Amino acid sequence: MTKNAEVISEVIDNLRRTIKAINEYSKNAEKETELTGPQLWAIKIVAKSAPIKVTEIAREMYLHPATVVGILDRLVLKGLVQRTKSNEDRRVVEINLTEQGQALVDRAPEVAQGLLIKGLEALPTEKLAHMSESMREMVKILRAEEIPPQLLFSQEVNVP
Repeated sequence: MTKNAEVISEVIDNLRRTIKAINEYSKNAEKETELTGPQLWAIKIVAKSAPIKVTEIAREMYLHPATVVGILDRLVLKGLVQRTKSNEDRRVVEINLTEQGQALVDRAPEVAQGLLIKGLEALPTEKLAHMSESMREMVKILRAEEIPPQLLFSQEVNVP
């Protein structure tokens, strides 16, 4: 096998591993909590930082606030989080966990998206830039530049 063929094989194998790992985390999370990966990720952020604003959750998830509102709507319907008016500014809505939400977070598995972001944020700037360029190249190779980014392995709708 040529050197390029070995490297290509390694890239494809690592891509398969990455997709499989994300899929396994999502399946495990959904089986244990009956939440999608993004819902579990959001509720874990709320648990860590409550009371928290939607814009702050969106910033931590690297998502648009409108997308996060949809995720939170489903968590509210499940009785896991609640929206309340801020004591400091009644125009501001804060997100808090319910008791049921806290119980779920206490037993919930790790979330792939959270692990991925923690790992990426820990990379040195140069390595992160190199990884970003490599991923852009992968998107070009797959002719996927026009495909809008979606949440990983979920039923959530990504609203721009």
